Amino acid sequence: MPISQMFLPEFDEEMKNTRKLLERVPENRFGYQPHQKSMTLGRLAGHVAELPGWGKTTIEIDHLDIQPGQQPYTAKSRQELLDTFDKNVVEARKAIAGATDEHMQKIWTLTFAGKPVFSLPRVAVLRGSFMNHLVHHRAQLGVYLRLNEVEIPGMYGPSADEMKFWSAQSS
Repeated sequence: MPISQMFLPEFDEEMKNTRKLLERVPENRFGYQPHQKSMTLGRLAGHVAELPGWGKTTIEIDHLDIQPGQQPYTAKSRQELLDTFDKNVVEARKAIAGATDEHMQKIWTLTFAGKPVFSLPRVAVLRGSFMNHLVHHRAQLGVYLRLNEVEIPGMYGPSADEMKFWSAQSS
């Protein structure tokens, strides 16, 4: 089975779970910041929405050089957030599905201001810098939402909020 076909079921599941969380982001709390060193809720949600685009970038180019001062993506509304996420998911899925095993094994490099950060096979970049990175920030987003009294959907089974529903149904 090709690497891309082994990767896509997990990709699909993680994107489904991520969208469920993004759907709950309250527009009136985009400026919320739990700590002065933390991103705002709007910026964090925007980062989660843009991250699937990194999957496409990983497939399509061999090297990414991030420059200091590049402006991060921040959505202006929940709908813009979801539209950005959905577009990035579709494009990333298509790019990943079309990648050959040979292409997935080619080295991909990230630099910051021209200085090397890492060079890894594309498949390792997809796993670590894309998928794990997305799950990490999605978890942060869940904490931000919890701190704002937003009910959290389950990712890998029912959440504590959903357990209230299931407990009430069995009574």
